Amino acid sequence: MTQPIELMPTEPAATGRLLALPDHGTRVRDHLTAVDGLLDRTMAALSEQWAELVGGRPADVLGSADLPQLLTTLLRSGGKRIRPTMTCLGWAAAGGPHRAGDRQTIVTVSAALELLHLFALVHDDVMDESDSRRGVPTIHRQAGLRHISAGSAGDSRLFGTSIAILAGDLALAEAEGLIAETTPGIRRLWRHLVIELVVGQREDLTGTAARRRDLTFARTVAILKSGCYTVQRPLELGAAAASAPEAVAHRLRRYGQTLGEAFALRDDILGIWGDPDRTGKPAGDDLITGKPTVLLSIAHDRTRSGAARRALDRVGTPAFDGVDLALLLDELVSNGTRSAVERMIGDAVDAALHALDDPSLDPDAADELRRLAHTIAWRER
Repeated sequence: MTQPIELMPTEPAATGRLLALPDHGTRVRDHLTAVDGLLDRTMAALSEQWAELVGGRPADVLGSADLPQLLTTLLRSGGKRIRPTMTCLGWAAAGGPHRAGDRQTIVTVSAALELLHLFALVHDDVMDESDSRRGVPTIHRQAGLRHISAGSAGDSRLFGTSIAILAGDLALAEAEGLIAETTPGIRRLWRHLVIELVVGQREDLTGTAARRRDLTFARTVAILKSGCYTVQRPLELGAAAASAPEAVAHRLRRYGQTLGEAFALRDDILGIWGDPDRTGKPAGDDLITGKPTVLLSIAHDRTRSGAARRALDRVGTPAFDGVDLALLLDELVSNGTRSAVERMIGDAVDAALHALDDPSLDPDAADELRRLAHTIAWRER
């Protein structure tokens, strides 16, 4: 299913990164500007150190598109910026602006989260064999094409995969370098977050291989792989930076748990019906690969027609084709699978909003979190 693709520019755009979520006020906007500044300084320092280590020579095969340049270009190619936004609002909801909490700490944590996300994206694209990310070629595809263009020795796909793994490793190393500057409590929470993310990704891989379709397993994967590190843990990191009392931390944790699940469930829907021009990923991708999603688990229980059952049995196998995909896209709407997931999203949002009904939370930050809950749950990318 691989399509011909073109190389990305080797020079990153000079403009800042896109913010797909709506503006949530001066506090968040100023925070994201500070995060962008720290990321720019971090990547510039990395590029300078890298150039010294390689003696200023262009990389063989890669040319000017060496690892720091590939990462910087991807970092500047867009993104929803949910994690740094959640860190800021967790800090604010816990009274960070009125406490001794250091604003620089949440900037540092947020920049580390963006680099961790970069690591996860690059490695996830390798594992999924994805051609595109945010509407442009993935790093492993870019490196593979450069290998072919240069007439290089060896296997171009293996070369591309190897370069992408190194790029992801480098992003993780930079994230860890930033987190090393924070408090022991934040570092403990960060370590838990990283292990949690890796566990979720491993469950995703083994669950896909085993063709798991049970709902409990699918929800666990979604929460570990996506919900926790996108919503819950960034909120908790922000609250930790504000030295939040346990009652406040508990409310934010509950909000993060339930909204994190809503985020993951929306991902399920976008992974099948999302507009590629908005998501940057092919439509129907999760069915093609046979990911153990909540949506696929519900579809397995609801699908009754013979033709649709046979198509569903072929999900994730080489036999699954465009006819199967078109059939299932219709079937999962008509049999109520999609509407069932939409109801789950609505229930999760209701629970998240209920968690914010507490006078111990900063009211302005709580209002921003309420608006953000709707934006995340019903986003289009």
